[in-house]
Amino acid sequence: MKTAIVWFKTDLRLHDNETLVKAIAQSKSIIPVYCFDEAHYETTEFGFKKTGSFRTQFILESLIDLDASLRKIGSGLIVLKGKPEVEIPKIVQQYKATKVFAKREVSYEEKQTEVLVQNELFKLKCELQTFSTSTLYHAEDLPFSIKDIPDVFSNFRKKTEKDAFIRVSFEEPKAIKSPTIEALQLPTLEELGLEFLPIDSRAVLQFKGGETEAINRLNHYFFDTKCISEYKETRNGLVGADYSSKFSAWLALGCISPRFIYDELKKYELKFGANESTYWLVFELLWRDYFRFMMKKYNAKFFQQAGIQNKGIPVNKHNTHQLQEWINGETGVDFVDANMIELKLTGFMSNRGRQNVASYLCNDLKLDWRYGAAYFEQQLIDYDVCSNWGNWAYLAGVGNDPRGNRYFNIEKQASDYDKNKIYRNLWLKS
Repeated sequence: MKTAIVWFKTDLRLHDNETLVKAIAQSKSIIPVYCFDEAHYETTEFGFKKTGSFRTQFILESLIDLDASLRKIGSGLIVLKGKPEVEIPKIVQQYKATKVFAKREVSYEEKQTEVLVQNELFKLKCELQTFSTSTLYHAEDLPFSIKDIPDVFSNFRKKTEKDAFIRVSFEEPKAIKSPTIEALQLPTLEELGLEFLPIDSRAVLQFKGGETEAINRLNHYFFDTKCISEYKETRNGLVGADYSSKFSAWLALGCISPRFIYDELKKYELKFGANESTYWLVFELLWRDYFRFMMKKYNAKFFQQAGIQNKGIPVNKHNTHQLQEWINGETGVDFVDANMIELKLTGFMSNRGRQNVASYLCNDLKLDWRYGAAYFEQQLIDYDVCSNWGNWAYLAGVGNDPRGNRYFNIEKQASDYDKNKIYRNLWLKS
């Protein structure tokens, strides 16, 4: 029962955090650590930053909140910057730790980093123990092995809903034994190679990072407004805070867990009744699970142009000018442009918008879909590697879609979802 490091990544919370709970149970002393991985702040082969200003600001806010929560129960957060495979072993040596507890990764680059860290820790006779903390359904409880998961979502959903169960959430720890941890020291945006960008005042929400904000948002959307009871009818909205839950940013950084949301939803249903809308939120959380399990199944294939289907799709020669017009909202297609301007100025776009702008890039411009996915990776506050690349591959026709490519008639979509041009007028006015 010695000293252990808890390496926080995209699980920036105390509630329902198995990694933290197991570390406390198995160790005498805990050192909570977060590492700004320098690879996450580099420019990708597609010419975009891996992490842009909006999401980085959200991460910084989340870390401030996590540190404050940890200090209330006797600990605190040490923030590192560099390569995890260098920085984590350093802290292990400093505190003579015998174990590192961390969230288990499934996607290609994150998995490689995990292996590099593990190899370095092995040299120090230190064990890396990982836990699956991101999904509603635990991978071990699925009615199929990962390699046998159906490639069509509805087949996965039906069998999982019928034959699997959702585990009980872990309680938030009440106390942590840690040595004295110095006051939180965060890098500035400038040190991470970024500049501060305020979220445009027209944004659906002024997103702020952290577990506290996540739970506030849940209480607002469920108990204060009861908006959840109309979610299915309103979820294709474009303007305002409450047409959808907006949980995605907090879910992506792990400021809130899907199981915690599920538990709170069950409390809500007991009090105010269940309906198709309350179920629909669980349905959406299941999609999120599905992309994560698919990433585990297909790994690097999700990042290749031919996708998990190994399918050649007609793509035009790369046109930087066209891509830039798409990014800047200067395509001349007003619905696409309004959505792209919203993304550029706020780090957020509705689900309806995402499908339309992705369809436009893939089907109208016929550009390599991965440029779109990489721009979203830079820009989105709620970027989640599995959902982002899974959704883009799906829309490009090389992912989990049995029907091939998804072509959206954008004019029809605009008149269906923005009949009075309220959304377009909001974002297209200079």
